[in-house]
Amino acid sequence: MPSFDIVNKVDPQTLDNALNVARKEIVNRYDFRDSKTSIDLDKKTNEILIVTENSMKVNSIIDIIISRMSKQGLEAKCLDLSKEEYASGSMMKKEVKVRTGVDKEVARKIVKIIKDSKLKVTPTQMDDMVRVSGKKIDDLQSVIQLLRRESFEVPLQFVNMKS
Repeated sequence: MPSFDIVNKVDPQTLDNALNVARKEIVNRYDFRDSKTSIDLDKKTNEILIVTENSMKVNSIIDIIISRMSKQGLEAKCLDLSKEEYASGSMMKKEVKVRTGVDKEVARKIVKIIKDSKLKVTPTQMDDMVRVSGKKIDDLQSVIQLLRRESFEVPLQFVNMKS
């Protein structure tokens, strides 16, 4: 029976490359000259730690990171920018979480959209992904097109297509 998986994955090496290019751009920018700015990626917790002097520079750094991620083919929706920056002495810190996996609320929304479409497929909610299976590959491709038109909080990838 043909099937595919709906996931949200961020390639850690591509993300690391995007952050390295962002660091190089920050070193060369005039408005960051003589500033104590750092961008660190914690690969275990999947968090980016930004440390700089003021909130205006924090926003500039986030813009640089987003532009570099998009040039590397990563979507900016995977960054959780909801946490506010906080002061640590004379420096500002911001932790940006990199979201991976499809959480339960988004998975329920995906399953509901697929079931409401009346296509002859069966969506199954798993740990951090949704598996869609059906008798025809054309139905599966219709599901992919349907989900690409919708807007979700996280970027979706359609992987592991089996026929």
